[in-house]
Amino acid sequence: MNEHGKQGDTSPEALAYSAKKYRTPDGVPADIVMFTLTKKERKTVTKTLPIRELKVMLIRRKSWPFAGMWALPGGFCRESESIYDAATRELKEETGVDGGHLEYLGVYSTPGRDPRGWIISHAFFALVEEWMLESRQAADDAGEVGLFGIEEVLNGLELAFDHREIIRDAYLRIQQQMLHSTIARQFLPEQFTLSELYQVIQTVVPEFSEPNFIRKITSTRSRQGILEEVRDEDGKPMSSNQYSQRPAQLYRFTDYAPLLSIYT
Repeated sequence: MNEHGKQGDTSPEALAYSAKKYRTPDGVPADIVMFTLTKKERKTVTKTLPIRELKVMLIRRKSWPFAGMWALPGGFCRESESIYDAATRELKEETGVDGGHLEYLGVYSTPGRDPRGWIISHAFFALVEEWMLESRQAADDAGEVGLFGIEEVLNGLELAFDHREIIRDAYLRIQQQMLHSTIARQFLPEQFTLSELYQVIQTVVPEFSEPNFIRKITSTRSRQGILEEVRDEDGKPMSSNQYSQRPAQLYRFTDYAPLLSIYT
């Protein structure tokens, strides 16, 4: 494209247009909030669910501005790609993930947010398996990559740019989605017990409390079809006692996409 519009366009409107009349941003980065749920086995005699914690991956900046401070992974969009393509590329470069759950969060354009100039950031959030981020953290530049608990990130850690605001918005978004969609599947194995599902929800949404969760979710399942029992080749229900003394029924998510809250 030249300053007079599209190449080959000789219409009066195209010839009258000049890009020099308009200032464009100095850069458009795609910043990504990468969430994962870490899992740590408890040291108990009896079988019980592991300890889970919601964490965010951050990168320590090497150069100005905010050198030495923690920031979200990301990078500037190239002229040859869309902003979503840029986020997908950055996600793969940082974690090796090609695909998975990557979702647009919003645009951040407060004047002065970046001392380098007029920088408009498009933020995304990704839900990434624990082992992928831990492998990234254990790479050669381990000192430049960190996994931090969500409370530390929001309330204590000093962050570059307006990244705390972006992370807070992303956290609120996944909390909402945890209660109104089947996004929990991103943090669970394909087959799981209802106790595991409940724990994942409560880890992301600590305020969530539903004493009759199993009854309600199985009722929701029969009404909306978001879950189905896992059965063997003979049609018999399959169970697991990995985290309980007594075998518990295994479930898996279906492809159904609910429109209303599915857990309350």
